[in-house]
Amino acid sequence: MSKKVPKEFKDYLQTLKAKQGNNISLANDFSTICDNKSVSEYEIKDMLKKSISRLAKMQDKLYAHDKYGILIVLQAMDAAGKDGAIKHVMKGLNPQGVKVWSFKSPNSIELDHNYFWRHYSVLPARGEISIFNRSHYENVLVTRVHPEYVVNEKLPGIEKPEDITREFWKARYEQINRFEKNLYENGTIIIKFFLHISKEEQRNRFLERINNPAKNWKFSSADSKERKLWDSYMNVYEEMISATSNEDAPWFIIPADEKWFARFCIASIIVEETKKLNINYPEVDDNKREVLQQIKQELLNE
Repeated sequence: MSKKVPKEFKDYLQTLKAKQGNNISLANDFSTICDNKSVSEYEIKDMLKKSISRLAKMQDKLYAHDKYGILIVLQAMDAAGKDGAIKHVMKGLNPQGVKVWSFKSPNSIELDHNYFWRHYSVLPARGEISIFNRSHYENVLVTRVHPEYVVNEKLPGIEKPEDITREFWKARYEQINRFEKNLYENGTIIIKFFLHISKEEQRNRFLERINNPAKNWKFSSADSKERKLWDSYMNVYEEMISATSNEDAPWFIIPADEKWFARFCIASIIVEETKKLNINYPEVDDNKREVLQQIKQELLNE
């Protein structure tokens, strides 16, 4: 039988939550590796199996309860393990109730709408789980590092990158907070993960993709160009997480240098966060129970 997650690790998982209102430092406040080496990799992987099993039970109740939807947001630098986390953590779930959406650069139709538009239609229905592999946060991350992309949005008053002020980004954080608060107040539970990988580990994974012909397709020259902007990305991630982590939609900073540990953290946090919902299978009334017993007897008499 798979090992249960001990309390010490449940407490540790809560330290990964970015506190509301705090100006975080990714380098100083959060590690990219497992801080607790008292438990072996084998034991962690065993606990991951238990968490995946509990996720499957939660999903079944979520669907039957039909009151909440769950939105899981994954953001990270390239090669941090978003795809692998989705593949391994969600493998025990019923695919009918889980949808994964990967957001690339917006197309011309999407650019003719506000930046939330392409996300609205793929939000989770009640009883379902949606996973955003990258998300609406790209509009305060990659566009912050490359402000020329904002010009493509054809916004009033924004004709060139120099027109974009600090107040513009502050307003976007407020828009995102309002968007997520509205979702939360209408039954969508939002859990956001930043996979925190070190620059050295990203280098190692890039080299692996280049050296392994079966992984060459994963690597793009654009990845190398963005790596040169590492410090800029870290700065905008810190500001974005500090501005948008709150009780309605918290950010969790996942140590991602060790894939097995990152997957354990993600699965276990989803379990712990959804436990707060106290969802259960719907109870039937006495009349329904009586009808069920009548049908049962008819079936037994066949």
